[in-house]
Amino acid sequence: MREILIVEDHPDAQELLAGIVREAFPQARVSGAATAAEAQVLARSRAWDLALVDLHLPDGNGIDVIATLNAGCPQARIVVSSIYGDDGHLFPALQAGAHGYLLKDEPRDALLRQLTGMIDGVPPLSPAIARKLIHHFQAPALKAPAEHRLSVREQEALALLARGVSVKSLAQTMGISPHTASDYVKSIYRKLNITSRAEAALKANQLGLLP
Repeated sequence: MREILIVEDHPDAQELLAGIVREAFPQARVSGAATAAEAQVLARSRAWDLALVDLHLPDGNGIDVIATLNAGCPQARIVVSSIYGDDGHLFPALQAGAHGYLLKDEPRDALLRQLTGMIDGVPPLSPAIARKLIHHFQAPALKAPAEHRLSVREQEALALLARGVSVKSLAQTMGISPHTASDYVKSIYRKLNITSRAEAALKANQLGLLP
């Protein structure tokens, strides 16, 4: 690793990452960018070997920086460095071309091990991220598709829930008692392993139940 780029808007975090990178790769030249605009310029300025990219920048999204690096520096190893480990951040970053995903709240020694492991071809993934990926790809094999687990009436109820309809209004719309409507909601939450209306809306959208 000769040329390393750190895209991070918080000075303390950038300094910490720079120190870890210099310890992992003593011969490297480390450059930093604090904004998406600055990162986009640097991304095109030289052939990077490694880039650590935060996803939340004051003037844009790190996903766009990852895409630029992936297109212009195919040899670069692009690693997300973020405090966010949810699906909404993880999978778009990987789809944009990230080769690894590290959570910044890990201990310094753990981050150092993840980066030095790249020398031996080990993808830099925080344990929590690795578990999430395993679960994501195992889930279809362990469980039937969600649309097969829900009855037609449950799918109808899910679509209504996703639109913000109350349980009382759901009962009236479906022509059932409030007690039955409540049972539908409990069954949907249990089958889909969700706990909120926001998750219900996401599932309904994934199943094509929303226009």
